[in-house]
Amino acid sequence: MKLEQPRVPPLDESDWTPEQIEVIGRQTMRGNVPNVFKTLIHHEKLAKRWLVFATHILSKNSMSPREREIAILRTGWLAGSDYEWGQHVIIGQDAGLTPDEIEAIKTGADATNWSHHERLILRACDELHKDVFISDEVWEGLTETYSTEQMMDLIFTCGQYRMLAGALNSLGVPLDEDIR
Repeated sequence: MKLEQPRVPPLDESDWTPEQIEVIGRQTMRGNVPNVFKTLIHHEKLAKRWLVFATHILSKNSMSPREREIAILRTGWLAGSDYEWGQHVIIGQDAGLTPDEIEAIKTGADATNWSHHERLILRACDELHKDVFISDEVWEGLTETYSTEQMMDLIFTCGQYRMLAGALNSLGVPLDEDIR
């Protein structure tokens, strides 16, 4: 379901309190503060704590940036988050995904673009979305090349972006100008 208007509109930076500036002030992407941050700043305590976790997932994750973006994009696609999809198409390209690969993420593990390992990542995303559980078959396949840390980061990456998709969709966070 898509909202016509935001339920919680992004807060213009000129209206931020000093506390809000302290929490979000340095959070820019491509030179601008994204609408996700301008929306979450309505609840600065939540935003401050969420940013710690989100920063780990996006910047300190033990998965490669390419594999992380495959997981994020697949999760965003499955959750129907236009905002997440739009942001991470750009981030995914920066991480080395081609336009054809990004399009193939919509198809998932059945697309012919993927290595065996990447197919398993996509299947894990699908299983976590549908069943909230990674099957033994997919787990065993992934652990042939992934450490325990990488497995945990994969699970928490999918969980973080599924949760974020629910917030983005429910709050009605509008697309940023540079991803329209």
